[in-house]
Amino acid sequence: MGVVNGKEFIDRLNQLKTEIWFDGEKVAGNLSEHPAFKGLLQTKASLYDLQCQPELKEQMTFVSPSTGERVGLSYLQPKTKEDLLKRRKMIEQWARHTGGLMGRSPDYLNSVLMSFASSAELLTGRENCFPEHIRSLYELACEKDLSFTHTFITPQVNRSQIYSEDANEPISAQIVDKNEQGLIIKGARLLATQGGLTDEVLVFHAPKLFFQSNEAFAFSIPSDTKGLKFICRESFLNSESRFDHPLSSQYEEMDSVIIFDHVLVPWERVFFYDNIKAANDFLKKSSFSPFAVHQAVTRQTIKTEFILGVAELLVQTINVSEYQHIQEKLSEIMIGLETMRALLEKSENDAQLDEWGSMRPSLIPLQAASNVFPRIYPRFTEIIQLIGASGMVSLPTEKAFQSAIRKDLDQYLQAANNTAVDRTKLFRLAWDLTMSSFGTRQTHYERYFFGDPVRLASGLYKDYPKDDYVKAINKWLQSE
Repeated sequence: MGVVNGKEFIDRLNQLKTEIWFDGEKVAGNLSEHPAFKGLLQTKASLYDLQCQPELKEQMTFVSPSTGERVGLSYLQPKTKEDLLKRRKMIEQWARHTGGLMGRSPDYLNSVLMSFASSAELLTGRENCFPEHIRSLYELACEKDLSFTHTFITPQVNRSQIYSEDANEPISAQIVDKNEQGLIIKGARLLATQGGLTDEVLVFHAPKLFFQSNEAFAFSIPSDTKGLKFICRESFLNSESRFDHPLSSQYEEMDSVIIFDHVLVPWERVFFYDNIKAANDFLKKSSFSPFAVHQAVTRQTIKTEFILGVAELLVQTINVSEYQHIQEKLSEIMIGLETMRALLEKSENDAQLDEWGSMRPSLIPLQAASNVFPRIYPRFTEIIQLIGASGMVSLPTEKAFQSAIRKDLDQYLQAANNTAVDRTKLFRLAWDLTMSSFGTRQTHYERYFFGDPVRLASGLYKDYPKDDYVKAINKWLQSE
């Protein structure tokens, strides 16, 4: 089959019988027509349409060695640095289409699944491990251009490192039984972004100090599997108006809690289970982190470009570029952008083949970037708020410009270099990006994209190759 277009993606999603709950009610009818999901799904459909444009075919797809069909380039297993660059250019195409605001565009989890398949050999010969199932799912996903959500965070009942649960009534999703058909899963997982709005759910565990063997599993199942339930948070979409809510109307990614009510996971969909050592090794030693972070840092770099564009246009619109404090603020964003670009390119320049023949981007520069961005992104949103000042909170709506007060608005809301309509559209964009419920969710999302920032810093410290620098200082001290 190969790549799908937007209509094919929407039609396939509408045919699923996924159980989704929104605002206390079970969602009925076509998902693509539901007010809370409509804008996002239209945007995702436009991404799939991009990869089907003839002029973008070489940039967005590659020929599958298995089928001879063109498949999405985010599924490409890179063997050379040139392949790695192709992947990044493709990711940039989709990220620019959304301003980097869609954290779970399809290429993110396509990259994750690709990394799993590339490292599947790590599980060969280990108890309760099925590397062939990972490879089979990867081939299926390529051929059908499947979309995925994923979940790995456990409910925040008790965050103590030694907390364990009653196995009879689990809160965190656990294996409660198994039979000839597969595993039986009961419990919950948190924060499935776009949960219920994809073909599949990829389930694995987040690393932690202690966890039980019945939590050590990984698998993928269709979103409409019996017993699987998605409970949505409140929508951050205030209206469908592109004028009033230019970002949330298109990019509001719903987050959901996933409930597993004795869900049967067929054996052919199980990657591994009841093997704590294999579960930990797979995330730590596979190419998961290099490729997942490479995709995310690429998107975040494009998002920084978007932030810079909004900030500079605000400056030009109200004519404040002559002030040094404004120049300083814009330079902060520029420095952040160039830092992200440099770390991303270094990860590619320092890429090396792993033991299974995949060209992995260097993880250290990517770890540095994933420590930098959660710190600079909140500052970037603050800079936009400071530039906009009072203009961010005195914004008329689209309907106001269609009313009898239009003449007043045109007169009193004009800008030095723009009409009242265009000035208002720009300031509403800045507001939606940084101050609306959608915008504040974006900030929180980037703060915790790869987890606790303190833990990320600790991970970088542990992984960083420090020995040569220590040896150099010891040598210098001994030379006196």
